[in-house]
Amino acid sequence: MIYQKYLIVGYMLWARYVLLAGHLERSLTDIYAKHLESPGTQAFSRREAMAMCSDFRLVRMQSRLSFGDLLQGAVGQRHRSRLLTAAKHLWPRWLIRRALPTHGLMLLIDAVK
Repeated sequence: MIYQKYLIVGYMLWARYVLLAGHLERSLTDIYAKHLESPGTQAFSRREAMAMCSDFRLVRMQSRLSFGDLLQGAVGQRHRSRLLTAAKHLWPRWLIRRALPTHGLMLLIDAVK
């Protein structure tokens, strides 16, 4: 499992730390390294993940929605705010499950040498 680059959690972090903070020069890579999980965290696109697996003859990838993507449970504790509290109540989980199932935090990779 690796973190996927284009994901719902990433879009939320980008909105908070780039758009709302007025720091439009910041990249997703920088946002993930400073605000997703622990310092230095990286996320990869499917293309980047396939390149990392180029020595394997069979590679299967699938994205999984996490509690973070669906704003369920105690997620987002590092990012506490009234906006997060409101979002947890209004978050369209059913729509995300239906419209964005491949934009989950976890990119699961099954590879055969």
